[in-house]
Amino acid sequence: VQLQASGGGLVQAGGCLRLSCVVSGRSFSTTYMGWFRQAPGKEREFVAVIFWGTGSTYYADSVKGRFTISRDNAKNTLYLQMNSLKPEDTAVYYCAGKRPGGSYNQFTSYGYWGQGTQVTVSS
Repeated sequence: VQLQASGGGLVQAGGCLRLSCVVSGRSFSTTYMGWFRQAPGKEREFVAVIFWGTGSTYYADSVKGRFTISRDNAKNTLYLQMNSLKPEDTAVYYCAGKRPGGSYNQFTSYGYWGQGTQVTVSS
């Protein structure tokens, strides 16, 4: 199983970025796929998740209304559209596939991880 994340970069506050995560090797159609982020010195935190089969989405309060998670079944790709970025959004962003059991907003519930992509928001 491979999750290949891309799309990070340096952007000014108020700007936008779109992250992509190409999934290969297995289907996550019956489970959740999510985005997490980790800033230096901090624990990995939940950002957003989508149930691949139905498209149901959930967001951390800190990104609600600014970020949108989506997926493209045909391309087997997960996206995270990030608008109105803030300096506190600076982190390495990881896409992840959830395993059975556990809560969707806990990184310990995920067994498949992409390599991470750096997002830096300057003030």
